[in-house]
Amino acid sequence: MTALFRNVSTIRPTAGRSNIFSRNVIGLSVLITVLYSLSPPALAASCVWKVTTNDGHSLYLGGSFHALRPSDYPLPREYNHAFDASSRLAFEDDPKTGQAAFNALMKAGEYPRGDNLKNHVDPRTYAYLRRFFASRNVPEEKFSRYRPWLLDILLSSPPPEYYQLGIENFLKQRAQATSKPISGLESTREHNGVFSGLTDKQAEVLLLTLFINAGREESHEVNLFGAWRRGDVELLTRKTRESLSDFPFMAERLLDARNRNWMPKIENYLHSGQTYFVVVGAAHMGGSNGLVSLLRQRGYNVEQL
Repeated sequence: MTALFRNVSTIRPTAGRSNIFSRNVIGLSVLITVLYSLSPPALAASCVWKVTTNDGHSLYLGGSFHALRPSDYPLPREYNHAFDASSRLAFEDDPKTGQAAFNALMKAGEYPRGDNLKNHVDPRTYAYLRRFFASRNVPEEKFSRYRPWLLDILLSSPPPEYYQLGIENFLKQRAQATSKPISGLESTREHNGVFSGLTDKQAEVLLLTLFINAGREESHEVNLFGAWRRGDVELLTRKTRESLSDFPFMAERLLDARNRNWMPKIENYLHSGQTYFVVVGAAHMGGSNGLVSLLRQRGYNVEQL
């Protein structure tokens, strides 16, 4: 499982991500994600669900890939169906805060003047990073300004144009054209805090996990984009958790804790008298701690479309 999928499918990188490192450094994520290769099979379902209460209130739940390729369009028709049937949208975070949230993320991820990465990681980790970035012509004074978790985010990011094709961006454009309100399940502080709240040691292990996963051979039989298109969220969630097997508490931060925190808002949406389309990373949907399971445990009818 790839670090790229971990980021793309569970936490939306904030709009406005700058190209701090050259494309050949970001190219690490391309090496990690050879899973683009297979054509998707015929669709039996989608990553969209309709959630209904006993008294007839409903909302739609959509599993997102935050970055897509041109070949992933058109989206499965269920996304447009859910959009058309909804009066409001909710994403992981409010897109109106995009630039401010990005600025806050970058500020949190940069060491203050007089401090740098070398003071916060094992000397062996720093030596490896220095060799890695030197081989890609990134000077030490540039990468050493950033905390390990921000380096992880930057290195595991696909090309910026793929974010422009992400599901939230597509739906945001439709919402703007039809004046549909969009809100966020998390504040900027909560959204960024998944990473900025890590300790030095946790952030270092997270970054090392990126390189470990990059060095592992992946089975080309697992096509994550195909799994998303056919609504196989159990596979998506399982692969996400496998990518964090060396770092289990990160699965709690990225997935489980956020799912639990979102549930009160989602239930409020259900009973609000409005029809919401709630769109979050697809890996939040599957498994016993996923949103689909949590909603069913609370007695709601959850139908995959």
